[in-house]
Amino acid sequence: MSIPVITRRFATPRGAMRLALSYGEVALGLSGERKPDPGAVRRLVFVCHGNICRSAYADVLARRAGANVASFGLSTATGRPAHEPVLELAATRGVDMSMHRATDIDDFVPMEGDLLLAMETRHARLLATAPTVSHLPRLLLGAFGSPPVPHLHDPYDEDESYLPTCLTRIERAVAALVRSFPSASA
Repeated sequence: MSIPVITRRFATPRGAMRLALSYGEVALGLSGERKPDPGAVRRLVFVCHGNICRSAYADVLARRAGANVASFGLSTATGRPAHEPVLELAATRGVDMSMHRATDIDDFVPMEGDLLLAMETRHARLLATAPTVSHLPRLLLGAFGSPPVPHLHDPYDEDESYLPTCLTRIERAVAALVRSFPSASA
């Protein structure tokens, strides 16, 4: 039995629809992004819902590439380990996520020079209203991918056939991101 293309590429029909909508949100300036001064970026901060899948993987990749990084989740419990399926697939790709522990936004300490990198437009819009980080610049991580994908759908509890697609998109985006902000080198 073959895996449907929608499942492999977008996780669900909802994931495909959110991606389609995100292109329009970006084009219309409704994505919640706030452009940084590239030379002022000192730390790359990855943000998603739970900080156990997407932002966790991006954090570990960027750190391994020599960037000064942090990550947090918009609704999580500080101290949670990475999601087991992500941890396992990352290990097959040579990425050790065993030491990652989630940080909730309420426990995150922002710094001058932080650039927030959201996985979804709705995350960027939430960051724009969060009192502790609303003043910081925000971009969509997937916009750095090749091709750009402004919505990186959450693989948590989705069909595992989508997980390789999600991690590959994050890998491409993080590689380009680190090159784009050399001032964030550790």
